[in-house]
Amino acid sequence: MLISTTQPRFGDKQNSDFFEDYLLRLLEERDRSGLTEMIGGIEALMISVEPGNSVEYIAELALMTPYHYLVTLDSEKHQTHVLRIDMNSPDILLREVKQPEHSDIFRSLNDLYPVGARRPHSRYLGEILLSADRHQVVALQQQREFRFFPVGQLADLDLPLNVSISKPSPYTQNLIGYTERPVDGIRVYHHGQCVILSSAQAANDRGKEMQDRLGIKDLILPIDHLATRVYSQNREAAILEYLALSSYYYWGSYDIKDQNSSTNVTKNIRLAPESCSPAKVFTANNHPYCVNHLDNLPSPTETFVRNFGPRLHHMAVEVKDGQSGGRENIDIVVDAITAQGKGFLLETVGSREEGLKQIFSSASDFSSLIIEYVQRFGDFQGFFARDNVAQLTFAAGQDEDVKARVE
Repeated sequence: MLISTTQPRFGDKQNSDFFEDYLLRLLEERDRSGLTEMIGGIEALMISVEPGNSVEYIAELALMTPYHYLVTLDSEKHQTHVLRIDMNSPDILLREVKQPEHSDIFRSLNDLYPVGARRPHSRYLGEILLSADRHQVVALQQQREFRFFPVGQLADLDLPLNVSISKPSPYTQNLIGYTERPVDGIRVYHHGQCVILSSAQAANDRGKEMQDRLGIKDLILPIDHLATRVYSQNREAAILEYLALSSYYYWGSYDIKDQNSSTNVTKNIRLAPESCSPAKVFTANNHPYCVNHLDNLPSPTETFVRNFGPRLHHMAVEVKDGQSGGRENIDIVVDAITAQGKGFLLETVGSREEGLKQIFSSASDFSSLIIEYVQRFGDFQGFFARDNVAQLTFAAGQDEDVKARVE
């Protein structure tokens, strides 16, 4: 039996007694119930974009990540493009609504926030997890008071019918889905008619040809982690909720006092590489915005949440360790992509001595998501260095503040 409570703890963030008590109880009960064994890693990421944006976003992802366009699922209200690396890494399901005036629960989540409302269909929806028996998993989760869309609502929302999907989290506004397939089986989504769109294929080919021409194709590895930003008061609840719904464990939290925030990491208990099932990171202010005027503390994380809503902030893509001509691979990748017109929020931060280098891209014009590149050196196992994450958080906050005032 998998045991979720024996992994080492990292970080220096002080959690509440409530969190520490319920963390242990939750993981022990999850193990006993069989949920830890029944729930596997991340099978797919669901992203939604504005009408007319999916093809260019496919080109962007084809250049900046290892993803390839596979097929389009054409249904009544959406086109859902399936992007894949291989069967060892999660797919991306890229949804594009056909009619701009379309309204559903996901648009309503965007409409609540001033910047999020300007792109009403653009948001990260959540993850689909592999399960041994999705109906049993859902039954057990419903006993724990988690709520799921009935099949009729899934059809109305135009989502795959072979995936059981939770209702949006009150803490992260993300979904969790469960699917199943044979151990050596291929991923299939029961959704619409399968077609190959020439425009999507051409966009993919442009990105991949550029990757090859720039000499960076073999340097860019799969997604390493997914970082969600939440309100300060929801930090502990968001972590506990994700652990209850997944087979992840609490890796630890770091207090980033310079930016009045903390970074909190969860990882899959099967200890598979992040390329197979990315780590889930939760970032939150240390103090709520309503008291910041008393201390004049920086508040980039909570400002993002107030402008966009709780949601995924960035996807981190790993860069192969190594160097060429005295330059680290991450710098080679960033310089090559910058030359194609893609902006970055700062210079790469970190060093071989610190264990890793990192950088944030500017937010995508198509999905509003940031791509982070991270190169680890040697056997370094962490997700950031303290100075790195402070600089990254500050740079993202400056960029988002400008957007909030200008857009």
